[in-house]
Amino acid sequence: MTLPRTTTLRTRLTVYYVAVLAVLLLVYACLVFALQYEALTRQMVHDEVQDVITVEGLLYFDTHSQLQVQQNYYSRPQSHLLVDRLMEVLDASTGAVLYRSPTLNGMSMGDRLAPSEGVLGFNQRRFELADGTKIFMVSHIHQMAGRTVVIRLGYRLDSFRSYMGRFLLLLLLAVPLALALAAAAGQSIARSALKPLDQMNTSAESITAHNLHDRLDVANPNDELGQMATAFNNLLQRLEQAFFQLHRFTADAAHELRTPLAIVRATSEVALQEQRSADEYRNALSSVLEEAVRLNATIDSLLLLARAESTQPGEQQTVFPIKLLVDEVLSFLEILLEERDIRVVEKVEGVESANVLGDRSLLRVAFLNVLHNAIKFSPPQSVLVISYTNLEGPPSSQCITVQDQGPGITPGEEERVFDRFFTRTGTAAGSPPGAGLGLAIARLVIERAGGSIRFETNVEVGARCVVCFPVATLDPSEPAPFALNSGTA
Repeated sequence: MTLPRTTTLRTRLTVYYVAVLAVLLLVYACLVFALQYEALTRQMVHDEVQDVITVEGLLYFDTHSQLQVQQNYYSRPQSHLLVDRLMEVLDASTGAVLYRSPTLNGMSMGDRLAPSEGVLGFNQRRFELADGTKIFMVSHIHQMAGRTVVIRLGYRLDSFRSYMGRFLLLLLLAVPLALALAAAAGQSIARSALKPLDQMNTSAESITAHNLHDRLDVANPNDELGQMATAFNNLLQRLEQAFFQLHRFTADAAHELRTPLAIVRATSEVALQEQRSADEYRNALSSVLEEAVRLNATIDSLLLLARAESTQPGEQQTVFPIKLLVDEVLSFLEILLEERDIRVVEKVEGVESANVLGDRSLLRVAFLNVLHNAIKFSPPQSVLVISYTNLEGPPSSQCITVQDQGPGITPGEEERVFDRFFTRTGTAAGSPPGAGLGLAIARLVIERAGGSIRFETNVEVGARCVVCFPVATLDPSEPAPFALNSGTA
């Protein structure tokens, strides 16, 4: 059954419910009619057998050898046997009619005896009289006065069929009435069952971009409506997070782009106010280029931060050895290390080739930011120590410790260094100031991969950054291509 799409869910549920109930009621009516028909047929056979047995005691031959039925058996005339029944008695040997009840009006209940009629008990059959009356009769052999007779006793089927017709009509009339009542009840039940859906619809329509923090009420999280409300709330949560990330990205971009753009504009306006020498123009263009480079680095960092925030846990993850990734980043920073004359010392405690699960390209940027940050704050001709330690679980984890010999972190700023646009003083001479997004990106990426990053306190010399990941139990997969090959400290 297909209903128009314009119909409401409440109406469709009611129609489907009534349709199924109609089929069940029709099947039930047919079964009841069949059972009633069978029961009445059995009762009619039983009554006829009892009447035959009674008749056998009432038959006698009179003085003229004519078969008669005693009429003084009952005290009231209306109780006489066969007042509404049909009976015929035949001679079993010749087939001659010995007796016919007045109710037959001279009609025969069968011209001749059927083979073995009544011999094996009470034979049953249907027969049509000469006037078209249909009867149901029972035949039985009986011995009396040295003679064998066949007693045929029957009922008219008119009253039986009339009764069954009225019974069937009553059943058929009851079905539409029951369906009407069921439709009304089904409509009420559907309205009551879908009332929470209407409430959720009203609540959902009231949610806009200004109140994404609102949630639908979940009365029962285990039923279908509760599961739908939970799924919708999860969708709202993701939308709220996306709106928050977009708002924060816009605010961060406006905050960081305002200053370099203002410097570029001011420098350009000053350079164009009056005629200047070539060296002055060159200095102005150098300042503009420096701010443009800084502006480009800030934009790249913001885009990378937005990508890291939009990446959900479990997306684009592979299994790979973490030490190989760190060695790859060190190779990328090799020129900077040689320029600063910084020596790298690696220490491995436990399993060297521990595997981690995560987005390899983003984790590469995270370690690039961490190591570049350590090199930037390290004095020339110093030592950068990178240690690999396995911690027993469960779950077991791999920790990478980066120890520099720079000025270290001011006590109380171990968490603030991960805030966006937080910058520290004390960089090596000649190192340009960063945008303050490198460590924020590193923490976001590492935590999305299930790891953690922190700076240890009470360090005597320099800063010690500790990055830990749970060890992956899967086989290492092939290194993924690097979509990102640069980072911002």
